Amino acid sequence: MAAAHRKPLQSRQVGSLLFLLCISMGSAATIRYSVAEEMESGSFVANVAKDLGLEVGKLAARGARLVSESNKLHFRLHRKTGDLFVKEKLDRESLCGKADPCVLHFEIVLVEPLQSFRVEVRVFDINDNAPIFLNKEPLLKIPESTPLGSRFPLQSAQDLDVGLNGLQNYTLSPNAYFHLHTRFRSHGPKYAELVLDKPLDREEQPEVNLTITAVDGGSPPKSGIAHIHVEVLDVNDHVPQFSRLVYRAQVPENSANGSLVATVSATDLDEGSNKEITYSLAQNPEAILQTFQIDSHTGEVRLRGPLDFEAVETYDIDIQATDGGGLSAHSKVLVEVVDVNDNPPEVTVSSVSSPLPEDSPLQTVVALFSIRDRDVRVGGKITCFLREDLPFAVKPTFRNSYSLVTDRGLDREEVSGYNITVVAMDTGPPSLFTETVIEVLISDINDNPPIFQEDSYILTVRENNSPAIFIGKVHAEDLDLGENAQVTYTLLPPQSGDLSVFAYISINSDNGKLYALRTMDYEAIQNFQFVVKATDGGFLSLSSQVTVRVVVLDDNDNRPMILHPLQNGTLPCNDLVPKSADAGYLVTKVVAVDGDSGQNSWLSYHLLKATDPGLFSVQQENGEIRTLRQISERDPMIQKLIILVQDHGQPALSTTASLNILLVDGFSEPYLQFRDPSKNPTRVNPSTKYLVISLAVLSFLFLLSVTVIFVIHIYQKVKYREKFTVQEHFYDDCNFPNNLVQGRANGSLSQPCPYEMCSATGTSNSEFRFLKRFMPNFPYPHGTGEAKTEAGSNLPPDSDRNRSRGSEDHGQVPDNCM
Repeated sequence: MAAAHRKPLQSRQVGSLLFLLCISMGSAATIRYSVAEEMESGSFVANVAKDLGLEVGKLAARGARLVSESNKLHFRLHRKTGDLFVKEKLDRESLCGKADPCVLHFEIVLVEPLQSFRVEVRVFDINDNAPIFLNKEPLLKIPESTPLGSRFPLQSAQDLDVGLNGLQNYTLSPNAYFHLHTRFRSHGPKYAELVLDKPLDREEQPEVNLTITAVDGGSPPKSGIAHIHVEVLDVNDHVPQFSRLVYRAQVPENSANGSLVATVSATDLDEGSNKEITYSLAQNPEAILQTFQIDSHTGEVRLRGPLDFEAVETYDIDIQATDGGGLSAHSKVLVEVVDVNDNPPEVTVSSVSSPLPEDSPLQTVVALFSIRDRDVRVGGKITCFLREDLPFAVKPTFRNSYSLVTDRGLDREEVSGYNITVVAMDTGPPSLFTETVIEVLISDINDNPPIFQEDSYILTVRENNSPAIFIGKVHAEDLDLGENAQVTYTLLPPQSGDLSVFAYISINSDNGKLYALRTMDYEAIQNFQFVVKATDGGFLSLSSQVTVRVVVLDDNDNRPMILHPLQNGTLPCNDLVPKSADAGYLVTKVVAVDGDSGQNSWLSYHLLKATDPGLFSVQQENGEIRTLRQISERDPMIQKLIILVQDHGQPALSTTASLNILLVDGFSEPYLQFRDPSKNPTRVNPSTKYLVISLAVLSFLFLLSVTVIFVIHIYQKVKYREKFTVQEHFYDDCNFPNNLVQGRANGSLSQPCPYEMCSATGTSNSEFRFLKRFMPNFPYPHGTGEAKTEAGSNLPPDSDRNRSRGSEDHGQVPDNCM
């Protein structure tokens, strides 16, 4: 019946109960509210933004959120308006049990900057639970000889409400034998005792039925009933007697199940079965029956379940001793639970700022957390510290709340993230601790420039390369991440302002690959250098530079070039060799150069073809042409040589030089050079006739001048003789055949002598036709036996063979070949 009326009464109470709200700013960082239990979901509690002094919308802008120590939120926050609402219906009994007051704790966490506020919401009890008896039909056996005033404890009624809404009183149905006396326990609900007012007479009334009602203090009050059946027993003269009315025991809360709590003892003066005593835990609350047990024969009270000082500090246990005749006595065991340090501190992390920029200033708040130790009395002071030496520190903020802040500079390139172990330790004994790991990632900023792998680069490219060919790569590493590590490569113009390097080189801005834009020519440029700049992609970009030197490798792409003898493509160059020359006589020297370098420019000379291969040899190293043997009369007058000049490149390149060697008796031969008989005769130039006339006139004037001088000096014989003596010495010095041979043999000509150059002007080749000694025709004294030359000059008989080639050897170009 009571259960049927409970729900309407409860709804009427909730509807009639006014909402209680109070704000108590006991500390600057704690806000307190009060609500009644059983409020519907969505009920308004308070405006948090107004109480915190924040403008509307600031909670949303700062990312406000609720954090609970129990990881379960009973309220929700509307960020835009700042209103706090009930998230789900609140049941004070399930939240706090018998604890009063019932306070729910949580935090309001704000970011940018990181800040938290503690909130306490007290849940007031409403009378939504009626008292109930666990045993609704208890049985009492009372001997008929029981004296008046005897007391019989009854089972306590259970009421989950607290305060005025809890159990307040018991009432007993009207009867002639008993009245009800209500008693209080030091810890626990009230209980009632039946007090015997009238002697029982089993023969008159063998049993008595009573109704007990438990009433709470709610408005309206709720109640619960139990029906007591009293059985009147036959006479048993003596009741059991306990050795103590109250037994006291202290039990540590960490005692194991089965641990002995206390031993009760009772005696009975009766005999036989009436003397046998049985112990029991009669008329005790359910919590006691689940925690303790008693041996019915020995009276030993032992633990049946775990103890928890933080939940219950003391227990009041009723012990009943019953003899064989049904008489019973009662005693109490007061158990005091001894608190031990069996609960480590509990760490609740309410907020973490991760990732954290590596340039965060010192004392930047990284995380907020709170610590709670349930062993308040024995746990002592709580200390909080970090397990490892990290660039962070723990800083207390307010009661049992801490913040994790930066203590030193951060560098993501060294450590990209931290697993921070926060240790919360009490002082015990024994000392217990809790380790909580807070993971903080470090975000990157652009604080590292790109670094090239080498201080400078030297690249090589072979000449005659294909355009746009890959020649090398530069690479720079950036220790940053993401866009801050994306490197872009560019070419910098030289400080001189010469931009021609950009015509040779191009760089891929993404990967640093270098390409030659044009074909390189070693003979034009052997090397060049430029600067490459590496820039990262950060907001404030950083850069570095490196010098790159490109060396052009030579390729064998130039043939040897003949400098001497000159190869003009019309007539071969002629050299004169006297037939009297000995073996080893230096004829001439082939001089050539190669535009390449290194091994590609090393030249060697070879006799490729000759009229008489056994007459001449070519020095492979220097190109000197020498005679191998003495010249004989059978040797052809014209010797044609083809000299091969070859470099040492791979593959080797070569060129040839052609020259004619004339074997002469002396230098008076009319022609020093002969046309190649295989070619057509040279067409006579019309101007040759004018040249011949001019030469004839000059010769006539010359002879006339000589004749006049001869007549003038004919009378001065002595002077003529002196002059002749001087001339004779001159002839000795200019003895052509002998000196020429000696000079050729030694690799050089003799001392210079004057010559007259006679040119056949008007010819198509304009080459020198002959050389002639220029001497006045002085008459010899009579009787000296002078000899006449074909030109009328007084010269030695072999003077017409003395001819000059017009140049020296060792690489100089002869005059007759100019």
